[in-house]
Amino acid sequence: MLGVAPTASSDEIKKAFRREIAKYHPDKVQHLGQEFEVIAVDKTAELMLAYRTLNDGSLRVDYDAQLTAGLATPSERARPTPSAHNEDAPTGPGTPGRTTGEGASSSESTPSPGRPRVSSPDRAVAGDLVRKAAVLRFREAVKQEFGQCEEAPVQGFDVDCLPPKGSFFSRTVPPRILGRFVPEVDAAAVRESWAIAVRAKKDDQRDLCVFVMGPAVAPVGELGRAITEQRRRPMPAGKLVIVPVNTRTWSAHIPNGAPPAVKALLSRLASS
Repeated sequence: MLGVAPTASSDEIKKAFRREIAKYHPDKVQHLGQEFEVIAVDKTAELMLAYRTLNDGSLRVDYDAQLTAGLATPSERARPTPSAHNEDAPTGPGTPGRTTGEGASSSESTPSPGRPRVSSPDRAVAGDLVRKAAVLRFREAVKQEFGQCEEAPVQGFDVDCLPPKGSFFSRTVPPRILGRFVPEVDAAAVRESWAIAVRAKKDDQRDLCVFVMGPAVAPVGELGRAITEQRRRPMPAGKLVIVPVNTRTWSAHIPNGAPPAVKALLSRLASS
């Protein structure tokens, strides 16, 4: 993976690691689409594991022995295992496992034999790369759709866009756009995002469209029930729309009555 000889020194390994991991920085892959973002996250975690293995004397000896015996290849040994709760779920390092009764991630508590786990720090870094890439892509799509936005950052959200009134909609006031990245878009994320957004809604003339984004998304039924539950609660005048978004495919659950701007923005995200 690092392209170094078995006798490579620590400095050679470090230079190779920096060279290879730079290829998968979010700024370099976010414009290439979702497939490349997923690849970049996987590669980042694998490169970090390779670097740590080759810089730890005992791990390096064990690794060389397994390669000599033909028991594993670098990529096979570095890849994390699927969640025991969902065999069909994406298995990238940025996808968190559900919590077990002991409070541990299921994807880390049941590794396959012969495959070392990707550690929590590695997963944290990889997850942060996913977040940055997704937020950057969303921010760029918002800019393309609405032009320059007035921003009044809201704590708990990654993106806040207040388009100029009348700039893009001749007879209607464009909605305010809030974007929030979460590890998993589920009922809890919907409830929390709704509560924060209600406190931030001060303009009765504007709809407020809240995009809750993440690499793991709960079933549509669960999300629909959570959104319906929140709609029954008192809120300021005007419409508040929650839009759950899967950042792996940029597909979304669009609630009934969502403004046209929601579909237009999602189209840009899917095609960018």
